[in-house]
Amino acid sequence: VAVALDYRNLRKFAILLLVISFVLLLLVFVPGLGCRINGAQRWIDLKGFRFQPSELAKLGVILFTAYYCERYLRQMHTFKKGVVIPTLVIGAVLGLIFIQPDVGTTMLIAAVSSVMLLLAGLRWRYFLPPVLIGIIALGVFIYHDPMRSQRIYSWLNLEETKSDKGMQAYQAKVALGAGGLTGLGLGNGRQKLGFIPENHTDFIFSIIGEELGLIATLGVVLAFLGILGSGVFIATRAPDMFGMLLASGITFMICIQAFINIGVVTNFLPNKGMPLPFISYGGSNLLVMLCSVGLLLSVARQGGEHARGLARRNPFQDLPTPQEA
Repeated sequence: VAVALDYRNLRKFAILLLVISFVLLLLVFVPGLGCRINGAQRWIDLKGFRFQPSELAKLGVILFTAYYCERYLRQMHTFKKGVVIPTLVIGAVLGLIFIQPDVGTTMLIAAVSSVMLLLAGLRWRYFLPPVLIGIIALGVFIYHDPMRSQRIYSWLNLEETKSDKGMQAYQAKVALGAGGLTGLGLGNGRQKLGFIPENHTDFIFSIIGEELGLIATLGVVLAFLGILGSGVFIATRAPDMFGMLLASGITFMICIQAFINIGVVTNFLPNKGMPLPFISYGGSNLLVMLCSVGLLLSVARQGGEHARGLARRNPFQDLPTPQEA
């Protein structure tokens, strides 16, 4: 359905989708409607049907940022239009996600929207100070939050914490090592039998490595690199600024999320719960990711039609006739 849509028609719904995302994020905190799992209030539960509004917020922020940047493109170099207004709007959404708490999704959306603002012409001298303030604030938050500070300590001292906070990260490395080059065979993995609790969601990459080996894990990495290259190519061929920013935002959202997930599983990054796009269990994430790819292909389709139209165009058709001259 998303592929069949003309992405340009989404301009008129960009603000509405952001407002809907904001309202759904508020409903998460309503007693009896919001659902708390593992200490996080991130889901809306409707008689067994669970939905994670922060997933919709990813797409909502990308659409809004693309719409806003195109509309005020000539003023993106100014402090008010380029920093103050988008920071207030996007920051309101990020604040609700942050207090759920969901620090990983907050950082992901902040990174993607920052890239889009820079592509739209935001000046570095206006961009760097808020980023530095945000990094310092995040560091202070982590320092005063026992759970997250323990995750950082566990990441730095994995052998010491492998039976406690670092158990999942350590067992993930064991799984990747046990798989070797070709793996133990599909379904023959042992680490999913209680050693890695989140083996079907955040740490599914380690199970792929254990059962299908290094060849499969490299195939997954190459697939995301393919998405990155294709997304950048589609963005450069987009017929307008809205399409370029939309394609760029979707591409970086998918690839940054994959980078964080794989980085956590391989212990390159501290433990942070974030699904692997298209692979981890979770309907909300999968639905939003598939819709996002559909919109990306819609940009590609319109870009291709625009390029073919330019190719068929007579280069002399806009020249004045002898009588007009």
